[in-house]
Amino acid sequence: MCRLRRAPLGAWSGLGGAGSLISRVLLAREMTDPQACAAYVNPRLSALHDPALLPDIDVAADRILGAMSRGERVAIYGDYDVDGVTATTILYRTLMALFPNGHADRVVTYIPHRIDEGYGLNVDAIEELAGAGCRVVVSVDCGVSAHGPAQRARELGVDLIITDHHNPPASAADLPPAFAVVHPRRPASVYPFGDLCGAGVAYKLAWRLCAKHSGVTEAGGRLPADLRTLLVDLLAFAALGVIADVVPLVDENRVLARFGLERVKHSPFIGLRALVEASCLAGEEVDSSAVGFKLAPRLNAAGRLGHARDALELFTTSDPARAAELAALLSRQNRERQAVEKHISDQAAEMAVAAGMDRPDRRAIVLAHPDWHAGVVGIACSRLVEQFCRPVILMQQTGEDCHGSARSIEGFNLHEAIGECRELLTSFGGHDMAAGLRLPADRLGAFVDRFTSIANERVSDEMLRPSLLVDADASLGELTLGAVKELSALAPFGRGNPEPRVRLAGVRLAESPRSMGAHAKHVSLTLRAEGARGTGDSALVRVVGWNWSKHLEAAGDPLRAGTPLEVVVKPRISTWLGRERVECELCDLVVPAMV
Repeated sequence: MCRLRRAPLGAWSGLGGAGSLISRVLLAREMTDPQACAAYVNPRLSALHDPALLPDIDVAADRILGAMSRGERVAIYGDYDVDGVTATTILYRTLMALFPNGHADRVVTYIPHRIDEGYGLNVDAIEELAGAGCRVVVSVDCGVSAHGPAQRARELGVDLIITDHHNPPASAADLPPAFAVVHPRRPASVYPFGDLCGAGVAYKLAWRLCAKHSGVTEAGGRLPADLRTLLVDLLAFAALGVIADVVPLVDENRVLARFGLERVKHSPFIGLRALVEASCLAGEEVDSSAVGFKLAPRLNAAGRLGHARDALELFTTSDPARAAELAALLSRQNRERQAVEKHISDQAAEMAVAAGMDRPDRRAIVLAHPDWHAGVVGIACSRLVEQFCRPVILMQQTGEDCHGSARSIEGFNLHEAIGECRELLTSFGGHDMAAGLRLPADRLGAFVDRFTSIANERVSDEMLRPSLLVDADASLGELTLGAVKELSALAPFGRGNPEPRVRLAGVRLAESPRSMGAHAKHVSLTLRAEGARGTGDSALVRVVGWNWSKHLEAAGDPLRAGTPLEVVVKPRISTWLGRERVECELCDLVVPAMV
C-alpha cells in the first residue's frame, strides 16, 4: 500500500528550480524554507552543537584529564555492538593522541561478553577493573540505568563516568549514583539535540577533552592542527555508530554521518581500511547502505558469535598483518551469522503463525526457544518485523532463564512498553525502537500476555499494514542524470531521512522481465513512457527488483513487453565501465488494469 506525501507544488523556487523533482521531495518532507533546504543539502561541520552544552561533560573531561596527567589508570567500558565499539575506539584514540608518551598501559578497554555478561555495566566487571587498579571507569553507550554497578564503583573508590544515549529516567533523582552522567536527554539537560547515538556522545566528549587539554575555553575556539585532524579522522567511527544504531539521520547526526562517511575509505587507521578491504568495498563508494549491509554486520558478528573485543582490537591495532587477520575473522563470523539468522527467522516465523501471533487480535510476537542463539535473535527480530509489521521479541531459553532482543515498528515505543512489564523481568534496557531483556522462564507466559495486551492497545490497524511513503509523482522523462544526482545530495539516507521514492504512472514494459542472480531471485525491468516510440537509452529506464521474482510468480499472469504499469521506485545512478546512467530500485508495482 502506498501513501503519497502531499505538498503544494511551486510553493517556492528552491533547489533545481520551481517544480523540480528535488523541490517537490523537499516540500513533501515539509521543508519549505529555502535557506534551511540549502543548509540541509550542503551541511557544514560548523553545524555541530557545542559539546560544552552536554550535562556533566566538563566534570567528566576534567576528571579524565586529571587522571591521565597523574598516571592513574582509566578504563573505557563499551557496549558490544557497533555503536559501543566505535564509541570505545573514539575515546581510546583520543586519549592516546593527547597522552602519547608512556601512557598506553594506563588506558584499559573493556567490552562485556554478550552471552556470559549481557548488556551494560555489571558489578563483576567493575570489581575486576577496580582490582586492576582503575581509578576511573568511563562507560560508553551504556550505564544510564546501571544503579547497582554505580553504587559498587562508589564503594570501591572508583569514579564512574557514564556516557550514554539510551532512554534515561524521568527524574534526576533516579539517575545512577555516578561521578558524572553525560547524556543529551537526561533530566534538565539543555542540549539542543537529543538523538545522538553512543558514538556521537563519545565524540562530543573526545572533542571536549581536546579543547580542555589545549586550553581552548571559548565556544568555537580553534584547536591545534593535529587535534583538528584527529577529530576529523574520528568522524569515520562516529558515522559507523550513527548509521548502525539507526538513530534519526537529522540535525547533527546527519552532519556526523555525512562527513564521517567521506573519511572511511581514506582513514589513517589501518583496521578500518582492512575492514573496508575485507568487505569488498575498496573500489566502491562507502555510503550508508554499505555501512548497514556490509561493514556493520561484520562488526556486530564479532559480538554475536565471538567477542566484540576482536572488533575493538581491529580498530585499535597498529599492526597491518593483525588488522587483516581480524578483518578476515569478522567476515567468516558474519557468514556464519547469516546462516544462523536465517534458521532462527524461518523457525520463528513458523512458530508465530502456529501460535496465531500474526492475527489482528495479537499485535505482537513474543517467542522463546532453547536452540536460538541469543547473540543473533536481534537480527531475526528485524526480519520478522518486516514480515509481520508488528513489534517482535525473540529470546533464547536456557534452563530457568530467557534472554533476548526486541525490535519495534514506527509509532510503538518499545522501551516504554517493556518497562510497563518490569516486575516480570530480571533486567531490560534500550530505546524506542530496539531493546534487550532478560526474565525468568516461569514468567514467560505472563510476560507474553502482558506485552501483547499493551501492543493490542497501541498498535493501530494502519500500523499493521505494510506501507510505502511516496515523496512525489514523477514522469519517466524527469529521471534524468541531473535530476537524480540532485536527489543524491539528500544523502546519507536512513531513519528520519529515507531515500526518496517516486511514483511513476503511464509507463510500459519495453521488454519482458529478466531474472537475475545465482538463484534467479531478482528481476530486471526496462520501462518506457506511455506512447514513447524511441528505443534509445534516453527513452528507457532500467529498474531492478531485489527478491522480486517470488512476487511476480505469486501474481499469476506473467508480465510481457507492452504491459502498462504503475511503479514506485528509488531513483539512483549506476556506473558501469565509467559510464553513468539512471537505474532505479523497485519498491512496488501494480498493473493498472488490475486495480
